[in-house]
Order: sequence, then structure tokens, then C-alpha cells
Amino acid sequence: MKTDVLDIQGKKKGSIDLPKMFNEVYRPIIIKKSFLSYTSWNYQAKGADPLAGQKTAAVSWQTGAGKSIMPRVKPGPHRGGRNAKGHRYRSKGRWFRMAGRYLIAPGTVGGRQAHPPKAQKNIIKKVNNREMDLALASAITATTSNEMVRSRGHAIDEKLVLPIVVDTALEEIKTTKEAKTVLTALGLDADISRCSKIKVRSGRGKTRGRKYKTKVGPLFVVSEEKGLDVAARNIKGVDIVTVDDLNIELLAPGATAGRLTVWTKGAIEQISKNGTEVEQ
Repeated sequence: MKTDVLDIQGKKKGSIDLPKMFNEVYRPIIIKKSFLSYTSWNYQAKGADPLAGQKTAAVSWQTGAGKSIMPRVKPGPHRGGRNAKGHRYRSKGRWFRMAGRYLIAPGTVGGRQAHPPKAQKNIIKKVNNREMDLALASAITATTSNEMVRSRGHAIDEKLVLPIVVDTALEEIKTTKEAKTVLTALGLDADISRCSKIKVRSGRGKTRGRKYKTKVGPLFVVSEEKGLDVAARNIKGVDIVTVDDLNIELLAPGATAGRLTVWTKGAIEQISKNGTEVEQ
């Protein structure tokens, strides 16, 4: 399978043979499974103290008091007895004496949680290396389909031929102005303008450090970092990654394959040289 190689002005410069990885079978189930496995390593363990809600001197009144035998707060100088005045707590608009309040037992006001989150829970989802390689190859194949790239939301021209392979000179661009000029020459300015819009997230996420949402734009895959990573990092939606660091999270954000991807000639040659093919 061959494709055209463009220069940084968007004109045809030659052609190149694509590795077999660009012609694999599309497997969305494996892509999603591998994506969830890859992102699970970023999860932060959370859990409660194993003794949370149980560090108290509350004891049951036992039988004979005409009350349930739930653990209750003991009477004391600052809590008051059954008929004494003392510190009180409020529940459902009513005030109650602190002494005699339920504690420890789950399902009661002031009791512990019944099934709190446990920090020792295994939250890492592992997959085989071969499955991860297969998902990576499948996601790369999705980048060659105009229909899948367009259905993912990217604004591309119908006449655009995928995959987009640009001369290695693209990696040596130093300034953001030059990077934007190249994007316009390649016909990707519409997708860049789509990513410039910022949306305010709905829900509680606004108060948890993720107030704004931005769309995902083109991905540049290079053979090595020579300056493009610095030149294009301020362009919203654009990501730059080397072949060695290419992963399923960048190729299929949100487990949805078909990201608009721009490859450099050096990156394609490096893939062919390393022989990173998926065995069937």
C-alpha cells in the first residue's frame, strides 16, 4: 500500500510504502479494552480508614431499657444523661440530646458507612501485550479511513487523502507561526478552528479542576523531537508524539478510533525499520 508524501507547502513530493500495520482489521472492542487498561494506570486509589466511624466509646444499653440494643453514646458531663440537659444534635429539623444517640452501627444517623471504598481494591485492568499491540495497529488503521475520521468529528475536506504523510522537514519547524502555516497548507485549518472553541463542563466537574472542555484535534507523529513539539504545543487540540511513545490514548481518545493523524516520512520509515508488525 502506497501513499503520497507532501512537503510543508502541501504539494506532492513523492510516495512511500506504508507498513502492514496500516492495513490491519478494525477491532473496536479490543481498542476499547486496551484503552481502559492503559488509562487505568492513571487512577488514584481511594478509600476510608478501616476504623472510620468506630473510634468511639458508644456501647449498647442491652435489653430491659425498652429501646433497641444499638450502640449509643454514653451519658457524661458534656453529653447529659437521658433526662439531663447537655449537648444536642439536630436531625430533620428537631433537636435531640447527644446522650443516647446511635453510633458505630451502619444505617443509623451518625453511624459508620456500611460498605466504604477500600484503598486496597485492585483498580488496574491488565491486558496481554499482544492485545495492546493489536489495538494499536487497529487504531492506526482507523486513521486511514476518511469516513471514520469524519464520523469522529474532525472537520476535513472530502478530497483529502488519508493517511497524511509529510516530509521529515516538518519536524524541524521552530515557531508556532510556521506550524499554523503548515496546518493551513495541509488543509487542516478548519479542524484547528473547531478546536479553538472552549465549552464549560456541565455538572460537578466544574468545581473539581475540570471546568472547561476542548475538542481533540490533529495528532502529529514524528521520528524524533527537533522543534515541532515546542512550536505546536500552544495550538489547541494538537498533540505531538514520537513513534516510540505512540499509545492507544492518543490514537483513540475516549476509546473512539479515527483520530486525524499526520505522519512524517521519518516516522513511517522508523516503523518499517523497527518491524513493529502485529503477528496474526
